[in-house]
Amino acid sequence: MVNSSDFIERLGHLLQYYNLNASAFADKIQVQRSSISHLLSGRNKPSLEFVLKVVKNFPEVNLYWLLNGKGTFPSETSEKVSPTPYPSKPSDDLNTKAVKNPEKTIERIVIFYSDGSFEAYDDSK
Repeated sequence: MVNSSDFIERLGHLLQYYNLNASAFADKIQVQRSSISHLLSGRNKPSLEFVLKVVKNFPEVNLYWLLNGKGTFPSETSEKVSPTPYPSKPSDDLNTKAVKNPEKTIERIVIFYSDGSFEAYDDSK
């Protein structure tokens, strides 16, 4: 879980680094100005959509640094790394792991889209 006071400090650090006030920052990531005010005052906690907008608009921001304070800012590589595509054929190594621990099953899969929306698929349904 994100520590709100630490997140506020990191958000303030971003504003200083980019030399932006809260209004300009809100405009840049396309959120309401009151959202930034409520986050900075501690009234609201950051939403997933907010965090994704920050990371998308500021490539130097490391997601793990923003959420947990782990990692570096600005990130050492400013280019975004594309995810590794799934292999077309499952590897033998993956099949072996599944057999070694048969009591583990997939409970839920969550897909996050670039617009901040997501879909969750539950095995229980």
